[in-house]
Amino acid sequence: MRAARCPSLLLLAPAAALVLLGGDAKAASPAAGAISSTSGPISWTYGPVVSGTLVDTGVEDVCPPGPCDNFDLTLSLPQPAATFYQANTATLTIHYTWTSSVPTDLDVFAFSPTGAKYGPGSPDDTSTGSGVEDLSITDPPNGVWHVRSVAALAPIPTGAQASATLTVGPRTAPPSPNLPGTAPAYAIYPAPEDIVPAVGSTTSGAHGAGEPSIGVNWKTGAAFIEAGNHTLRVLFDDSRSPASATWTDKRSPFSRVSLDPILFTDSQTGRTFASQLDGACSETSFTDDDGETWLPSQGCGTPAGPDHQTIGGGPYAAPAPALRTSYPHSVYYCSQGIVAAICARSDDGGVTFGPGVPIYNLTECGGLHGHIRVAPDGTAYVPNHGCTAPDGVRRDGLAVSTDNGLSWTVKTVPLSKSNRNGGDPSVSAGSGGALYYGFVNFDGHAKIAVSHDRGTTWSKPADVGTPYGIQNAEFSEVIAGDDDRAAFAFLGTTTPGDDQSSDFQGVWHLYIATTYSGGKKWVTVDATPADPVQRGCIWNGGGSNQCRNLLDFNDITVDRIGRVLVGYADGCTGACVTDPNQNTFDALATIARQASGKGLFSAFDGSLPK
Repeated sequence: MRAARCPSLLLLAPAAALVLLGGDAKAASPAAGAISSTSGPISWTYGPVVSGTLVDTGVEDVCPPGPCDNFDLTLSLPQPAATFYQANTATLTIHYTWTSSVPTDLDVFAFSPTGAKYGPGSPDDTSTGSGVEDLSITDPPNGVWHVRSVAALAPIPTGAQASATLTVGPRTAPPSPNLPGTAPAYAIYPAPEDIVPAVGSTTSGAHGAGEPSIGVNWKTGAAFIEAGNHTLRVLFDDSRSPASATWTDKRSPFSRVSLDPILFTDSQTGRTFASQLDGACSETSFTDDDGETWLPSQGCGTPAGPDHQTIGGGPYAAPAPALRTSYPHSVYYCSQGIVAAICARSDDGGVTFGPGVPIYNLTECGGLHGHIRVAPDGTAYVPNHGCTAPDGVRRDGLAVSTDNGLSWTVKTVPLSKSNRNGGDPSVSAGSGGALYYGFVNFDGHAKIAVSHDRGTTWSKPADVGTPYGIQNAEFSEVIAGDDDRAAFAFLGTTTPGDDQSSDFQGVWHLYIATTYSGGKKWVTVDATPADPVQRGCIWNGGGSNQCRNLLDFNDITVDRIGRVLVGYADGCTGACVTDPNQNTFDALATIARQASGKGLFSAFDGSLPK
């Protein structure tokens, strides 16, 4: 879970510079204007803004004198927005420029008549000399917009120029892909309402399943989905068609208070870990009998970070440590600190952990990392959506360790570009080491790249949402099986625009792309065609935004025969499924389980219906 953003902000602006601005920073010239589909572009000039370092967001919301200037833009459509956008689409584009002799970062934000916030524009960076940001808003509602110039870093007073253009065109239907008859199909298993709560609980937590983790014990076939402090066990009966599912709350007695939940099942050994972040470490326990009994773990190595922990494991890299128990696999605990991310390794099956080792620092990667994955050859991978490439551009990347976590190297995906909305990328290695990296690119599209040298070089990322016209995606999750087989799950919508905005109108579905050719070709299916996963925005910025019901991620795994399972929180249940006006913002624990088609292990081809 991402930490809530502090509402306060820190302005370290020179007092003299503030005096130069006078008492009123709202000095745009003109102060207001209007635009319509027939008016053509409109331009204006912002008064100078100034600040030292804006540590946190929020100044654009109130626009105080000094660091902010405001322009009111009245937008008119030929019809009310709800009527007009049924057959048409429109894009409001704001082009924003400035010039400064010192390193400066100005940002443009736009607030809709409903109060929804858009921005900052792109690219959001610091420059000396000429600076520019562009902000595009799809299907903007009519009314008065507040378009603001904000100083994120402006040591000297800096003015800006802006122009707005409104383009209008007919709305076209998204494409309908022609899927091959062999495409995988999925059955959806929502948690039932009658799950008996575990001892000491009043609820099973099934409706609080934001950012779920999923795992499968290959020895027994038991699946686990965890969110909050509840671990739900799901037993599938494949003697029936479709398979039935029995849900049981197997909450660990050690899972009581949680700032962040995470689950990891070591599929080959059958050991499942339930981790609950409690600050600088985690309350972690494990079970070897599918949740019937639990034992406590040390929880983490030291030092450890206070946020966004992940647990994973797998075979050791050669040479394996000499001092280890009979447990055959390494177990890693990684977490996000303030200036670095840290991983510690356990050599006794996750009972205790060694010292924490930094895997990157702020000069290498920023934001939060994704989930650790260990390849069959023991290479450990931790993905991050904002790493600095050799060319200085922030790109998707990953920390890589080939020596059992003793040292780490940061590598980037060259043709990616970080999405400012964040969102964890996901990585998984096939049986021969082929590495699949799924992410949401800066344009909102779901893309996946393949590496055959542990992330040093990459294939051109494939846009797996193209067959459906996906314009925005969230929650990338990847799992590999055989070296040439992998699955990539994500939430997607055909609606363009800022999916972080409270007036975003997208309808989201769960999509799963599969390759059987090492990434040369992908087949993407809509796993929830008649049941949206979410209506409206999916907020990735932390805090308590209404659209944050799904929290930070989903999860994906594979069972013994290569069947793909996706654990996700369903945010649109009940009346919301058929009525757009009945948005529930739920978070119901749900599993999408492959029901037909080839799985990820060719040895079991034919085990599922074709």
